[in-house]
Amino acid sequence: MASSARPGVEQLLAAARTGGEAELGRLLELYRNYLHLLARTQIDLHLQGRASASDLVQETFLDACRDFEQFRGGTEPELLAWLRRILVFNLARMVQQQVGTKKRDIRREVSLHQYARRLDRSSAHFEAALLGRHSSPSEQAQRRERAALVADQLARLPKQYREILVLRNLEGLPFADVAQRMGRSEGAVRVLWVRALDRFRQLLEKEDLP
Repeated sequence: MASSARPGVEQLLAAARTGGEAELGRLLELYRNYLHLLARTQIDLHLQGRASASDLVQETFLDACRDFEQFRGGTEPELLAWLRRILVFNLARMVQQQVGTKKRDIRREVSLHQYARRLDRSSAHFEAALLGRHSSPSEQAQRRERAALVADQLARLPKQYREILVLRNLEGLPFADVAQRMGRSEGAVRVLWVRALDRFRQLLEKEDLP
């Protein structure tokens, strides 16, 4: 079952609370693929690729290590939501800098939180696309950690398969735009997309993540 795909999460969380830096590092690494995918899609949508997803994830990990004592959750979904909030806030700050809002006053802080709320809504849409449709909001909350598991499976795909699924399924680009981004014909992109979906579904079924 999906719940067994990440053994030791609660143990790592408990060990990290006692000051185990190595355990905290291993715990955070479980979510690198998920956070990188989230950062990539949001950077593409809001910064047109003018930033590094890897750098944003690393900054998020550094902030998480620094502020870990402030984390009060005790479950994997709570931890994942906390990490996502840190990443989204860092991204919001980056977007704000890009649009040239340089003044350090109260209005800037309010604007930063507005950016964060907007980007959080956008990232929630990403997560829904990653998980697929669920009829119940409570079910989505209970299975939020599945987004990280699905991101891990997406990371296992060949680069061209991963790229087309991110552009088409997560960023929602039309085939014409995907073809332009990938330097392929629209017909070739459609064929590649079908193959990528088939391979991805095979991985999900193998890991019991339908």
